[in-house]
Amino acid sequence: MTYSLRIADLPVSERPRERLMVTGAKNLSEAELIAILISTGQTRGKLSAIGLAQCILQELSKYKRSPLDVLRDIHPCELMKIPGIGPAKAATIIAAVELGKRTFQFRPNERVVVDSPAAGAAVLSNDLMWQNQEHFAVLMLDVKNRLIATKILTIGTTTETLIHPREIFRETVRQGATKLIIAHNHPSGNLEPSPEDIYLTEQLLQGSQFLDIPLLDHLILGNGDHQSIRQGTDLWDRFPQE
Repeated sequence: MTYSLRIADLPVSERPRERLMVTGAKNLSEAELIAILISTGQTRGKLSAIGLAQCILQELSKYKRSPLDVLRDIHPCELMKIPGIGPAKAATIIAAVELGKRTFQFRPNERVVVDSPAAGAAVLSNDLMWQNQEHFAVLMLDVKNRLIATKILTIGTTTETLIHPREIFRETVRQGATKLIIAHNHPSGNLEPSPEDIYLTEQLLQGSQFLDIPLLDHLILGNGDHQSIRQGTDLWDRFPQE
């Protein structure tokens, strides 16, 4: 495969690095971001960094999933099967992906205050956000909403997971928590709560009233975003917690 146009041949306003500096990384395409990672000196007759990045995305799309989903878990050897990707470029890409994961990873030695859906989603992002199976987790908090512990309680199939309220409350009591937030992911990326999600939330809200352990929210995570069932329904009006 040939691609004679080099990044240096592009107008300055179209070069990925320059565009990142001027417009910000969030405004670059996936191909442009990868091109910045793998950009080295190219010669005529070889793929430019942008061309190679587009080739990478095209190859990853053959897995019948989003190329970025594949990239999150890919092994360097798989990347090196793509023409033009050697050990150095594969290592650079994998390192960048891992660094991106770690920026969202909760540091357990931090006394994090979980006082919003976004704060709860941030704590669980590394464990729930990009999983291919449903994971159900609980955040256990003290009276000041400071995080005591998190725990993945169940892992389901690609489409569903099962959890019983007693498992959630048992772990919450064991940790000495006074408040809790529950969360699970939707691998499809669709954040709308299912009827089962609503039913489970109702059960937990009623149990929380009985045990005097307030349930602050039920979060759904997926595809880089999150949704609060508390904010999207009237359940907390029907089953007041505090």
